[in-house]
Amino acid sequence: MAADAYTQLAETLERLAHTTGQPGRLSDALRDSVGALSQRTAIPEEVVICLLDGGRAEETSVADRVRQRLDFLLKSRRREDGSRYTREELASIAGVSRQSFSAWLETGTPSLRASDQLRRFFQLPAGFMTADEPEALNEALQPVLQELEGKSDPLAPLRTPGFLRLARRAPHMSPRKLRALEEWAEMITESRDDTDR
Repeated sequence: MAADAYTQLAETLERLAHTTGQPGRLSDALRDSVGALSQRTAIPEEVVICLLDGGRAEETSVADRVRQRLDFLLKSRRREDGSRYTREELASIAGVSRQSFSAWLETGTPSLRASDQLRRFFQLPAGFMTADEPEALNEALQPVLQELEGKSDPLAPLRTPGFLRLARRAPHMSPRKLRALEEWAEMITESRDDTDR
């Protein structure tokens, strides 16, 4: 699975490089995002940088990843007052005792239900506890890629379900209706250019 995850990450990085126009310098373009990507994935910043540069992360077992991510939650997540969550609070969020939570930190084997409750509470992606590093980073990069591709694609505002339905009807439209549709699409993209300025 890791090889497949590296292939998928490489494809995402290639698409990002193409979209940003910075092949070979992609990690420079994403440097400002390294901290956010680390927070989103629980991958240490130096490993995020290594993966962005096309390197590989050290192989870890699922139990080790779960332990690392539980420890990461303890160290990185803050309450509204800025203080860290305690083991008791995280155990309560997961719906287990403090002793069970402490045991998870040693064994890396929480129940699926409890780990999912933690993930949902902190609004983390599915698979947060168990995804290997390239898989987790690839998942975290998807919104970045979608946003950048949306900005670089002049037809993005036309790729809505309604426009796609109209496009499917185009072969059956009269030339007059097609011209009207063209004018409408041009008007929409022009107004988008005006608001971007």
